[in-house]
Amino acid sequence: MKAIVYRDHQLPITDPQALYEIELDMPSPGERDLLVKVAAISVNPIDTKIRRSSSTQEPRILGWDAVGEVVKVGEHVTLFSPGDKVYYAGSLVRPGTNAEYHLVDERIVAKKPTQCSDAEAAALPLTVLTAWELLFDRLAVDTEQTKTLLIIGAAGGVGSMLTQLTKQLTRLRVIGTASRAETVQWVKALGADEVIDHTHSLVEGCAKIGIEQVDYVASLTHTDSHYKDIIELLAPQGKLGLIDDPKTLDALPLKRKAISLHWELMFTRSLFETDDMIRQHEILSRVAALIDEGVLTTTLAEHYGTINAENLRKAHAMLESHKAKGKLVLEGF
Repeated sequence: MKAIVYRDHQLPITDPQALYEIELDMPSPGERDLLVKVAAISVNPIDTKIRRSSSTQEPRILGWDAVGEVVKVGEHVTLFSPGDKVYYAGSLVRPGTNAEYHLVDERIVAKKPTQCSDAEAAALPLTVLTAWELLFDRLAVDTEQTKTLLIIGAAGGVGSMLTQLTKQLTRLRVIGTASRAETVQWVKALGADEVIDHTHSLVEGCAKIGIEQVDYVASLTHTDSHYKDIIELLAPQGKLGLIDDPKTLDALPLKRKAISLHWELMFTRSLFETDDMIRQHEILSRVAALIDEGVLTTTLAEHYGTINAENLRKAHAMLESHKAKGKLVLEGF
């Protein structure tokens, strides 16, 4: 089978060897695995982070989001059968989805939405799982509360889904941040009540729209740059959730207001095979229903063509430019 891989983390994405194509043997499913023929994938910031973080002795396949058809199942699989069309975000410690065929544990998979294309569905899993877990599992938002959520980086993949989920499934007021005209428009179109510019003081930006404090902050990017403003804006006993990787994070300033700190990593459940690992199957199944009902919409922003090394390098380069909005998707081999 074809696969796109990397080895040397020091190569710039413009180098043809930063991501290149090889042929590999077809993998065989384990007891709870599905063998999926990949139809479409999306590219996420974690793809670029891992590619740039460390070299690997053997060529490594990146990619986590995928849509495809189940072609074979493990002997203990109960949720799916060959022929099912599925979507999912794979495990951090298994080979990725940038390949013609991919193995994935059934507990983190769901049947794809029927009312969207493969490319549109491929834009969803990783970001919607991250957004859902952050909102409901980490911040434990009460859907009936009339409080305020500030989303830092609302135009990105996770922010786009978090904005939608919050507006459609809760009564929270949503303040998103974006810095360019096109991303401001994007965030407003997704349902944000207000949008402020994160290249300036968040405190001043909120003050201009009459907001002195917020109950929740979802910090999706540049947490360390905004940390002082976040603490000032959060109400006493407020909650801070984050997904990015600040070099350091001093929790002591949170004490005075009794602010609680919550990390979200979508890969945790599959990484540790937690007892509630199947919750990701349940979340994706619920999201598929919401997509089919027209409650949620895909965040596909750009289609980068067929799945090959050249197009993947272009998608990685766009993410590294920090100018992307929504999700970047590739489709077919």
